Amino acid sequence: MTTPRDPGTETANMIANLEKSTGKTMQQWIEIAKGSGLQKHGEMVKHLQNEHGLTYGYANLVVHTANNSAAQTKSSDDREGLIDAQYAGAKGVLRPIYDRLVEIIQGFGDDIEFVPMKAYVSVRRSKQFACLQPATKTRFEVGIKLKGVQPTDRLTEGGFNGMVSHLVKLSDSAEIDAELIAWLKQAYESN
Repeated sequence: MTTPRDPGTETANMIANLEKSTGKTMQQWIEIAKGSGLQKHGEMVKHLQNEHGLTYGYANLVVHTANNSAAQTKSSDDREGLIDAQYAGAKGVLRPIYDRLVEIIQGFGDDIEFVPMKAYVSVRRSKQFACLQPATKTRFEVGIKLKGVQPTDRLTEGGFNGMVSHLVKLSDSAEIDAELIAWLKQAYESN
């Protein structure tokens, strides 16, 4: 049986390693990120990677910390609040899709972690293998990390998160079928 991951400890270790690797504290990196004048998460991450040589993982952590969107730094209640906020208002009709996917994915193994961010939930094992996002009030997106898998009409290439390679769009929980579950299971097993 795998020992459950402790996101708080992992984040603390990354922050300590960030300073050891770069010679700058998290606060200094936050000031650099905010000083870039960029607003979008992805743009700030790319800036830190391209202009300052940070790896994606460190750059992503710095930007999440700068924007106070890193779920690992929040309590369980705050994390649940992030999920509730994603389904507030008109997007509430998509919550059954999220709940059903969580139920199915949890059945893959006891080493799965759901990490809510502001706009989506990252699904991780040793690495992120999927993302769950209420994209609009009528469309739910499942981002899946499937390297080497050819896209289809349903499993399109790309996604809303740079850590996933494919995207499946849903509008109803009835669209969660054996094909989608198989793709998610494949991503889980290969990450």
